[in-house]
Amino acid sequence: MVHKKSFGEHAFDITNVVLLFTLSAVTLYPIVYVLFASISDPNQFVQHRGILWWPAGFSLDSYKMVFENPNILNSYLNTLFYVIAGTTLNMVMTALGAYGLSRRNVMWGSLIMILIVLTMFFDGGLIPKYLIVQGLGLTDTYLALIIPSAMTTWNLIVMRTAFQSVPVSLEEAARIDGANDWTILCRVVIPLSMPVMAVMILFYGVWHWNKWFDALIYLRDRDLFPLQLILREILVQNDTNSMMTSVGGGDRMPVAQTIKYATVMVATLPILFLYPFLQKYFVKGVMVGAIKE
Repeated sequence: MVHKKSFGEHAFDITNVVLLFTLSAVTLYPIVYVLFASISDPNQFVQHRGILWWPAGFSLDSYKMVFENPNILNSYLNTLFYVIAGTTLNMVMTALGAYGLSRRNVMWGSLIMILIVLTMFFDGGLIPKYLIVQGLGLTDTYLALIIPSAMTTWNLIVMRTAFQSVPVSLEEAARIDGANDWTILCRVVIPLSMPVMAVMILFYGVWHWNKWFDALIYLRDRDLFPLQLILREILVQNDTNSMMTSVGGGDRMPVAQTIKYATVMVATLPILFLYPFLQKYFVKGVMVGAIKE
């Protein structure tokens, strides 16, 4: 029997479609605006007023200046190192901690978990953290952005809950076959928790990619700066002079505007390209890690 929708159901469907379309447009337009502005002709762009529906002229000179800037390229490589090394360490530490705390026969496991959760509500503050990093000799090193943030409490809780959902019978069967904890973790628990692992990689990767405050606090050597800190200098401090050495004085202001948008696109595109590959794991991974059956 075919169900015939009532007037109220049709009205709800139409309202839902309009609302979702509006939200999508509001979310997408800032990205489209930055993209169009970055490829616009600088002189035509600064004269444009109102909504930008298409590029004002066309020019890739801003991207050329961005990629010719040695600070951008060096900071890009630094950020890639921070993302890869930091995410790898995060995943190893979080997986080890989550596996140990998810086992049902761990001594004082509940007490340890309570102490870990308390760190979400109580923090020593910036100055004690800086003194610890300085005392360990990590300031002005790559490790200053990796070691202090080796694991986050929330991600540990999510992964621990996901590991707890793995059937105990599988662990018992593996132990009967002679498997130790390393084998159970690597060959049983992690393969069955791949959606959560993928989401954790995304969370940690985006976190490292966008992180700039720690670099501002711990780093003084510009050769170690991540991309986001250079981006902050360009957008907040309006420092674009190093990229406009070949631009005449009268054209500097228009070119500086498009350079800012081009830099934003260069800093954002890698993360935008990463999302589609992990999207299929995203919802499933978060739900598995957040709900215990």
